[in-house]
This record gives sequence, C-alpha cells and structure tokens, in this order.
Amino acid sequence: MDKILVIDFGGQYSQLIARRIRNQNVYAEIKNFDQISIEETAEAGYKGIVFSGGPRSVYDDDAPRVDEKITQLNIPILGICYGHQLLTYLTHGEIDTALTKSEYGKTSVSVSDSGLFKEIPEESICWMSHTDQVKKLPLGFVCIARSEKCPYAAVADEKRKLYGVQFHPEVSHTEYGNQIIRNFLFEICNCKPNWRMEDFLDRSVRKYREELKGKKVILGLSGGVDSMVCAVLLNQAIGKELICVMIDHGLFRKGEAEEVEKVFKSQFDIRLERVNAKERFLHSLKGVTDPEEKRKIIGTEFIRAFEAKAEELQDTDILAQGTIYPDVIESGKGSSAKIKSHHNVGGLPENMMFSQIVEPLRDLFKDEVRELGKRLGIPDQLIYRQPFPGPGLAVRIIGEVNEEKLAILKEADSIFAEEIAKAGCDRITSQYFAVLTDTRSVGVKGDFRTYGYTVALRAVSTDDFMTAEWVKIPYEVLQETSRRITNEVKGVGRVVYDITSKPPATIEWE
Repeated sequence: MDKILVIDFGGQYSQLIARRIRNQNVYAEIKNFDQISIEETAEAGYKGIVFSGGPRSVYDDDAPRVDEKITQLNIPILGICYGHQLLTYLTHGEIDTALTKSEYGKTSVSVSDSGLFKEIPEESICWMSHTDQVKKLPLGFVCIARSEKCPYAAVADEKRKLYGVQFHPEVSHTEYGNQIIRNFLFEICNCKPNWRMEDFLDRSVRKYREELKGKKVILGLSGGVDSMVCAVLLNQAIGKELICVMIDHGLFRKGEAEEVEKVFKSQFDIRLERVNAKERFLHSLKGVTDPEEKRKIIGTEFIRAFEAKAEELQDTDILAQGTIYPDVIESGKGSSAKIKSHHNVGGLPENMMFSQIVEPLRDLFKDEVRELGKRLGIPDQLIYRQPFPGPGLAVRIIGEVNEEKLAILKEADSIFAEEIAKAGCDRITSQYFAVLTDTRSVGVKGDFRTYGYTVALRAVSTDDFMTAEWVKIPYEVLQETSRRITNEVKGVGRVVYDITSKPPATIEWE
C-alpha cells in the first residue's frame, strides 16, 4: 500500500492535509516533527512527504525543524506555509521575517508551468495565512507561483522533486487545492489509489480483537455519531466483552437520552447500561463560569461515574471513547497550539482507575466516521444525527449551568431543530444548534416589561469540521424560529443569529 508521511510542525490543518490525501484513496499518516528519525523515514517506504504549516518562524531558537538530510532521501516533498519556509531554510534559502504586509484569507495567485499545477488555470484563488515568506530562493529552485504581496507563493526544484507553497491547498477556500494535492500524489509521487475505508475497518477489527482479547471494555455512549460508531466497531471485534455505559449527566438535548437508549437496545445486540448522574454533574458545575473549568469538571465527573460503574461490573479496567481528530487537534495534542480542551482528550484527571484508554476513531474526521458507520451497517438516520459535544449543553450555556438554564436551552434548541427540519434546511447544514448566552435584555410582552435571556442560533456548513461557513438560512425560517422561541420558552426575550465562520470562530461557542 502506497503511503504519504505528513510531518506535523504544529499546524492546525495537519490532519486536514492527511484527510485530503485519503480522499484520493492514498494512505497518509502523521508524525510529529520530533517523532521520526531520518533513518526511519528512509526505511518506511513513503512515496512522498508533506511538511505541514505551523505558528512559528523558522528562525526562532526553538522552532520545530527536521534534519536537512530529509531533502536528500530522493523522496518528493511538498512544504505548505511554514513547511514551505522550512523547506527553503533547509535547502539554504532565506526567509523574510520583517514584512510590513502580511496575507490572510482569500488571495489571487498566478501560477507557472509545473507538474504541481497541472490542469490548474493561470489565475485562481488560494487561502493565505502568513507573515513570514521566502525572500531568496535556494540553489536549484525556481518560482512557480506569485501573488501581489508574495513574490514566491510557490517554488520548486523539479529535478529533486521538492516543492513549497505559501498558501494552503488543503482548505476548501483554495479553489484548486484538491487538484494540487492530486498532482503531488499522482504526477510527482506516482502513488496508486489503493487505500479504502474498508481497509481501516478490517485493520481496526483485527487490531482490537487481538489487543483486547479476554478483556472487558467499558465504552462511554453519548448517543452521538462518534461513540455509536466506536461501539459497533468494537462490538465486531470483542462482542459481549464490550459494555456500553451511558452517563446521563442531564446535559443531553431534549429527549435524547431516552431516544438513544431505545434505539441502541432495539437495533443492536450490544449491552447498554444507563447511569443517572444529573445531580452529581450539576452540583459540581454550580457557580462555574469558565468554559475550560467546565470541561475539566465534566471530564473528571465523567471518569468518576465510569469508575463507580466499573466497580459494580468488576474486572473492567479499559475505557473506550469515541474521540475523533478535531477533538485531539483543538485540545493542543502533539505540536498544535491549544484552542480548547475536550473532556475526552484534554480534561481527564491523571489518577484514573482505568489502565488503558482505547480510542479507535481518533485519527478520523467526522465524514470518515460516518463513512465507517455506514460500512458497519448503522442506519442513515443515526449516522447523520447532529454532532453533539462531549460536555453536552454545558458548553452551549454561557456562564453558570443550572436547572433553569438547561430547561430554557433544551426547549429553544428543540424548536430550532424542528423549524430547520420543517424547512428542509437540514440538508444544507452540517451542524445547527441554539446557545443560551449570559446576556439579558429588556423586552415587552403584552403590557409588561420583561428581562429575558438572549438565545443565539448557530448553523454551519463544512466537510471537515476544521473550517466552516455560516449557512444563509432563509429569513422566514429564522423569523418563525425567533417567534416560537420568544413565545413558547419562558425566560427568553431575544433571539440572534451567529454569522461568524470558522476561522476566526470555532463552531461551538465554548
């Protein structure tokens, strides 16, 4: 099987690069810059190497780097953003670190004749995000693309098959980004498209059947797509040794815990036990307003509830979780800058009773998880359920979490979901939900003054959950949603719609 190495230098899009490569049915794996040696790289049989972006300057004393001998392995290299600058640095070019004009966002780029740009128009839109840039080319390199502010937007040493691009071909904002990646894979690296999701499934089932043989495993079933796919996959591997436990923290959407329990027990022959822990969670969250603290508290209580159940079940010391890559990357694992912690990767207590945590999906994006779920035979109505954060509604309530706020948000969120589905807008959105802000404002109902909460509505479209665009929901749908929420949900005085994309925002508010 042909494979590509993606070296992570701390870029937020490192896994997205790998995802784009996998989209072309070529296997990609990620290694941190300090996790692989030149000898290992040379012997691993990679058909190509991609240097990711990153937040540092190549001239920083502690900048992430690799040995320059990597450029002498006769393996094609594509450097992206920081990776482009690092490739130039390693081959003895120069980087300008004192620019007065940076480039961020959509930028027009002109390309020259090169195998990297085969079947790409001379002018196209690319996504830039940089301050540093190449100032002087290394010996043997030529310029193959430029923008108004960046004279070396792409460079190449065609003889050694070394390429660098200052823009990000992996993000959807770059018009011909997928074609650039295809060209690198098939024109330059001569890869064969011989990796499929069924390979991942087969490998995973074999792996966990062997590793977990004779061991009891508890899986935290949240009712979301990720934990459900994780459960069915592990069920194929270890069968009755898997026990799914749903910790009902009271932070689910309206009626969700009951629906999950009913569907899971009726459609899959998997053991499921539901633990009522609502009072425990709300007590621990009382008075807490900081989102990071909320996540850590929920992570701790989540594990403690599991431990209590595990003691009941006996001989169960392995915890399985439906962690996926966006959880990992946003929690700052590896070299990436931390955005927020996730209760299943960034907020776990150190002194857990579990000897091992199993996360079969941690290298997959949401769309890959859904594809895997379909191969596992999970019905579409479950596969395409709305994504839901592990900490639940706690991170969709700004400020303190309590019974009153939970009741308000559950009703508002349910109304929004109903109106979205009624209008058919669920087919054009990847995720939609309501947020209860901590802002109150004066209003009027009848002849009386009110002072109610503001509910924010959020709807985004994305194919990878690393970048996202807000959805232009018809005004009539927003109007009816607002009317219903302010009329039917006691305590709400105002409804607003969030029109911020990711980046600069995240999809969730906390």
